[in-house]
Amino acid sequence: MKVITSPVEIQTVAQDFRAKQLTIGLVPTMGFFHNGHVALMKEAGRRADKVIVSLFVNPLQFGPSEDFDTYPHAFEKDCQIAEDAGVDILYTPNKKDMYSEEFATTIQVKGLTSGLCGGDRPGHFDGVTTVVGKLFNQTLPHIAVFGEKDFQQLAVIRQFVRDLDFPISIIGYPIVREANGLAMSSRNSYLKKDEMDAALCLSTAIRYAKNLVRKQQNIAVSDIEKKVADTLLKHSECTIDYIQIVHQNTLQNCTQISSDSILLIAVKINNRIRLIDNSKLTGG
Repeated sequence: MKVITSPVEIQTVAQDFRAKQLTIGLVPTMGFFHNGHVALMKEAGRRADKVIVSLFVNPLQFGPSEDFDTYPHAFEKDCQIAEDAGVDILYTPNKKDMYSEEFATTIQVKGLTSGLCGGDRPGHFDGVTTVVGKLFNQTLPHIAVFGEKDFQQLAVIRQFVRDLDFPISIIGYPIVREANGLAMSSRNSYLKKDEMDAALCLSTAIRYAKNLVRKQQNIAVSDIEKKVADTLLKHSECTIDYIQIVHQNTLQNCTQISSDSILLIAVKINNRIRLIDNSKLTGG
C-alpha cells in the first residue's frame, strides 16, 4: 500500500489508473478505523480494480463547539488496517493543501439538509459535500462507498452527484454493528464503561420499533416515535436530538409506515457524545 499526501500526486496516479483502464473505488473517511470502515474498503475492492481510502478530518463539517480538535486518531494503526484490507492507496492530505487561504467555494444541497442532522448542525453538510466533491476531483473514482449509518449524508451525496453530473456510482453499505448491537463509530471510543448501556438504547429502541410495526401493521407514525422516545429516555444520560420516521429517498416525514419508511435517531450521551442510528421498519 502506498501513502500519498499531495492532491497533485493522487490525481496523477488516478489518471494513470484510468489510462490503464483500471476502475477506481474510493472510500472517504476521517480515520480511526474500525470494522465498519474495513467493510467499506472490502466492498470497494469487490467492485473496483484499485481502492483509494482518503483519511482527512475535515474542519468544514465541524461546528464551533464540536470535537474537531479532539477527534480520535491512530495513524499507524490505520495504515496497518487499510493495508490488511487490501487498500492500494491511503490518501492523507493536509488542511493547507485542501483549503488554501484564498479558498472561497462550497457545495450546498438544499432541502435534504434542512432537518435532522442538518437542523442541529448548521453548515455541516456544506462542509461534507464540499470536501467530498474535492476528493472526487482528486481521486477520480468510478465508484465511492459510504456507510448507511450516516443516512442523511448518503442521501445528500447522492443528490449532489446527480445534480452536478459526477460520473460516479454511489454505493451505500449496511450498518456494521458491535456484537451488542451498537452501530460502529469512531466516536464510540469516547464512551466510558458506565455510558455503554445508555448508548445501547439506540439499537434497543430500533428493535422495539420494528417489533411494534410487525405486531401492529396500522400503528400511527406518531405513536411509534413517542414509544421510541420513551425507550430512549429510560436512560437519564440520554438527550434526544431527533426521532423521525421518513421516506428513505426524500427524507420527508412519513404519514404512514411503508417499505420505504426509515427510522432515524440522534441522541447525546451526557451532553458530550453524539450518536446516530437508523433502520428500515419493515422487513429484515
